[in-house]
Order: sequence, then C-alpha cells, then structure tokens
Amino acid sequence: MIFVAITGSIGCGKTTVSNLLRNLGYLVYDADKWVRVLYLKKDFLREIQKYFPQVFKNNVFDKKLLRSIVFKNPQQLKILENLIHPFLTQRLKQILRYRRNEGIVFFEAPLLFELGWDKFFDYVIVTDVAYDIQKERVMKRDKISEEEFVRINALQMPRCDKICRADIVIDTGVDLDKLRRNIVLMLGVF
Repeated sequence: MIFVAITGSIGCGKTTVSNLLRNLGYLVYDADKWVRVLYLKKDFLREIQKYFPQVFKNNVFDKKLLRSIVFKNPQQLKILENLIHPFLTQRLKQILRYRRNEGIVFFEAPLLFELGWDKFFDYVIVTDVAYDIQKERVMKRDKISEEEFVRINALQMPRCDKICRADIVIDTGVDLDKLRRNIVLMLGVF
C-alpha cells in the first residue's frame, strides 16, 4: 500500500483535492474530521472546560469562541494542540498498522510537518495557491476579516517551507476541470 499525505496552508485547497480523489474512488482519511468527532466526546469537552472555562455558557460549548481565543494567543493554542494532537497521532498509528500490500491511501493532514508526521508517508502532496486567492477563500469561507486571516496564517508554517518539503505540489488556483486532470496525471507518479 502506498500512503500519501495531503497538506498545505489554510485555504490552499486540501479539501478540494481530497474530495476529487474520493470522487475518483480513493480512500482519503481526514484529520480535521477526526478533530470534529473529538469535540463530540464528553471526556474531551471536560478537558477543554478545565483549560478554557470561558468557552462554556450554561454548559454549552462555544467552538467559535474557542477558535477566537486560541488564534489570538499562541500559548492558548499550544494548550489546545496538546489536548488534540496525541489523539490524532494515536489514530494515525492505528491506521498505519493496518497497511495492506496494494492500492493508494490518502490522508489529509493540515499540520503534517508541524506534527512530524511526514516520516510516516511514502509521498507528501502540498496544495498551494497564490496568496491573494488563499486570503479571499478563507475570508469568504470562514466569514473573517483580513486581519483575522493574517493572524491565523501567521501561526502556520510558511507556505514556501511546505513546498520545499513536498514530493508533489498541486496548484489549486486553476478551474476544477484542470485541477481534476492534474490530479489524474499526478496519480501516475505512484
């Protein structure tokens, strides 16, 4: 089995590439979906409440408020990451244990390099797009200001560092048909 990671900065098209691969019949795991499931677990929410009691109003968790807090304060972000990342690493290792001898499996991991997970993969794909397009996508999708985008983007590993560490770079700033063709061509590498 060939294990391929998909990563890239916020708004650079990881999910679009993952969805196109799914439409082509490939299995694509998604670390962000695992995190969303984690937020549904009562034990995890109790841990969140210990460190971020202000994000609970009448015992109701406000994820948007948590996001606002951690993206404004790197120390608070680190606390949240220390709660989430061990779970993600454990989940990834479970999947790696069940590798078979055939096929290609993809794994969308926004923080691949930051977590040191690139060592687990046969190939790393970095999705990329021009900065202005990236900014526009994120502001529209997340309904945030330019200032908020700049702050969030600054917390991530620089795009150029990710590109330098990639086996394959996919430009997602093209129309969907061209992106699909580029992905099909890329599959020939594996």
